[in-house]
Amino acid sequence: MPSKTPPKKTSPRKKKVVRPSGGSQSPFKTRKIGKKECVLGTDPRRVKVILAGLDEMYPQATCELKHTNPFQLLVSTILSAQCTDVRVNQVTESLYKKYPKPEAFAYASPSELEQEIRPTGFFRNKTKSVMGASKAIVEEFKGQVPQTMEEILTLPGVARKTANVVLGTAYGIAVGVVVDTHVIRLSRRLDLSRKNEPTKIEQDLMAVIPQNKWIEFSHQLIWHGRRVCVARKPRCVDCSLEPVCYSVDKRTSTHPDSPCLPESYLK
Repeated sequence: MPSKTPPKKTSPRKKKVVRPSGGSQSPFKTRKIGKKECVLGTDPRRVKVILAGLDEMYPQATCELKHTNPFQLLVSTILSAQCTDVRVNQVTESLYKKYPKPEAFAYASPSELEQEIRPTGFFRNKTKSVMGASKAIVEEFKGQVPQTMEEILTLPGVARKTANVVLGTAYGIAVGVVVDTHVIRLSRRLDLSRKNEPTKIEQDLMAVIPQNKWIEFSHQLIWHGRRVCVARKPRCVDCSLEPVCYSVDKRTSTHPDSPCLPESYLK
């Protein structure tokens, strides 16, 4: 009598995992730790806590480039590329006395101006940008720094970061978020964006931060990056955002359920 072949063992079918479309970062993430719901990423409840923490630490945060008018702020912001605000302020203290108006910069001697701003680095390119922007302001905008994003971006040496600094700080116009090196680093560290390009990070931040907070948020995040969440050795023990931060290189965790939020924020 022929022996029966044993039935083949079949492994259980795996459940299909449905992943959100539109990129690797889902805007609303939660996970359970014990009985608590923990919110991650750009969940509005978590963003609310981050904004409250920044308000607590930096209620008076503002631009640290010294200036007395929009034009000086524009020049200082151009000079601040790859340079500290402290060094820029040291240079502009005498610079604005020698060149008090846009006309003075527009028709200055390039070689003399180069020597004046040399301590800020990349002085040749910065001289071209400052003189070009000044000349455009004098000849095309009647000596006034433009107050719209479209117009200010036509100035030589001016990109969105500089434009947002001037429009937000000098004019109080919130058309975007300032994205400098600190904002790039902390936006990624806080999982508010996973992009690398400044323009894409700005779009991510504009999507989750209320517009009436765009100007203040930029200043606060920059201050936080300089004072507490420094790149080489973040002072996590002094950080009000520590309970909601799950960066892989956190140096301490004083919150037992980090990154869970208080129950009041989950209602």
